[in-house]
Amino acid sequence: METLWSLMVGLLVAAGVYLLLERHMLRVMFGLILLSNAVNLAIFVAGRLTRGEPPLIAENAVLPPDVAANSLPQALILTAIVIGFGLLVFALILCFRAYQESGTADMDSMQRSEAQE
Repeated sequence: METLWSLMVGLLVAAGVYLLLERHMLRVMFGLILLSNAVNLAIFVAGRLTRGEPPLIAENAVLPPDVAANSLPQALILTAIVIGFGLLVFALILCFRAYQESGTADMDSMQRSEAQE
């Protein structure tokens, strides 16, 4: 199960990096979203995938069962989702302002306009 999800993470990272290298701002934003989700999924898979075994400690036990998933990566993912959403909104606003100033969404055209000033 973890192997399949690891392959999915690799696929998402490859697609995200490919889109980050594009010239259009919207594709770069989609690449950022894919890369962020790939990292979250990688952290989730690192915490072990179990079905029907909640990471709860029994009444007289000191540790959770060995087959239970680690709950720390799940808590980290919740934080990463919030931070990733904030970063995405900031990047969207930054791209919108760049589009307003330059009149284009092409990254190469934006670099040329900076050199002319």
